[in-house]
Amino acid sequence: MLRLRPLSVLCLLAAPLAAQTPGTFLGDLNWPDAEVRIRQAPLVVVPFGAGAKEHGPHLPMNADAVVLDYLCHLAVDSLPVIVAPPILHGWFPAFREFPGTEIAEPDVFRAYVHAVAMSLVRQGARRIVFLNTGISRATGLPLSIVARDIRANTGTPTLVLSWDDLEPPEMAALSTQRRGGHADEIETSIHLYLQPRLVQMDRAVAAEQDVPPRGYPGYEPGLYSRNPDDPAYSTTGLTGDPKLATPEKGKRALAEALEVWDRMSAGTRRVLEGAR
Repeated sequence: MLRLRPLSVLCLLAAPLAAQTPGTFLGDLNWPDAEVRIRQAPLVVVPFGAGAKEHGPHLPMNADAVVLDYLCHLAVDSLPVIVAPPILHGWFPAFREFPGTEIAEPDVFRAYVHAVAMSLVRQGARRIVFLNTGISRATGLPLSIVARDIRANTGTPTLVLSWDDLEPPEMAALSTQRRGGHADEIETSIHLYLQPRLVQMDRAVAAEQDVPPRGYPGYEPGLYSRNPDDPAYSTTGLTGDPKLATPEKGKRALAEALEVWDRMSAGTRRVLEGAR
């Protein structure tokens, strides 16, 4: 994907940070510069998003990785951060019965991410932010264990920021579908904006599974099952109505997410300055 320039709203919101040294991708630096910049940056981003995970019959399987790339480029353009190389393979049990790539053992995935993050801590990273374009109660679970371990064992501040953390009420207000969740109206809109060439709207179908609202609390893991006898049986691998998507909704949804991303960056500065 071509490098995308920041939206004007992010530039305005991030003005105090943008006046400093702009961010960079770790892989773009030589090692002497990296040694200095890692220690100076207010935060180091460890990005994680699926490089190949099903997103219905109409969206490319790179959907999470493309959004991740977009957010990382905006951060680098506007904020004095270091962005580590992305982690594109992970733990996706809800989508396991569909094509894609997965590290099926959560402990293997957790250990891999922990090793990557610890290498940055040893090099002097002041704060690690795990940017997760999955959701907090799925791929965010092993990432949160890593963040907790690093904070407890090294004292380094950490943060896990998942896609549902970047979804303010204003984003939900853009949606007209009855019920969404995956490869739906909003997610399809985002990719009509970011990579329209790979979106096949002629294959988009509504799949608003008529599941009654839960009348009880607790975490109940979701699943897209290929087994017709399973209550979670899905022929599409999506929940929602992608036929309602438009590029304009996608652009507005990303603008809402970026405001949350910017508030996180400003909050990080306050955390680090208060620790001095």
